[in-house]
Amino acid sequence: MLSFKISAGRSSSIALPKEKMAQLGWKEGDTFYLTEEADGNFRLSRHRSDHDRQMALAERIMHDDREILRALAK
Repeated sequence: MLSFKISAGRSSSIALPKEKMAQLGWKEGDTFYLTEEADGNFRLSRHRSDHDRQMALAERIMHDDREILRALAK
């Protein structure tokens, strides 16, 4: 288990030991998502650059093919 402290000012940050960041493959400037799970716990996930591309593609498909998707939903 890893414990850490949160520092708050105009923004908040979490400080982790360099060894732990190296072990996790994290680097300064990485983006993460904090999501709440159904059981009330939280999950910290690393941002993946391909996620943004995939979401933009899905939104375009949903917009361009909305009639087809509507018909399939019936």
